Amino acid sequence: MATRPPPTPPRPGLVRSPTGSFGWLDDRLLHEGWLARLEPAAIAVLMLLALAADRHGASYYGRARMAERLGMAFTQVEAALKRLRELGLVDHRPWRHGDLDGVWQLLPLPERVEPPRGAPAAPIGDILANLGIRRRPQAKPPDSGGK
Repeated sequence: MATRPPPTPPRPGLVRSPTGSFGWLDDRLLHEGWLARLEPAAIAVLMLLALAADRHGASYYGRARMAERLGMAFTQVEAALKRLRELGLVDHRPWRHGDLDGVWQLLPLPERVEPPRGAPAAPIGDILANLGIRRRPQAKPPDSGGK
């Protein structure tokens, strides 16, 4: 079997190359299902923090500045940061005790995502019902008439 050459980008003369400082995101975010566990607002906040991070993964953006830069409501940024912290993707150290703003740090991704223990999977019928999809009644088998 012949190997195919790598695909050529649509505009090979305009290939990006990093200039100055740049952020990065671990491809495990995609391949291990992390993005699927986040709302779009949390993905946007994570991306902003990655782009603004220094070589230690630290960013100094305050919540209001994040909201402004992302065109989001302050409450959306708050909820996104809360979710990112719950999943162990970022952490925060306030400037002073009681401050909301301070240093945000991107953390190494936790080991592979596992389903929560002790929480049984919902039956497919329940999932469909929650989505507003009703099961069709099953047709009764024809009566054999006792023969």
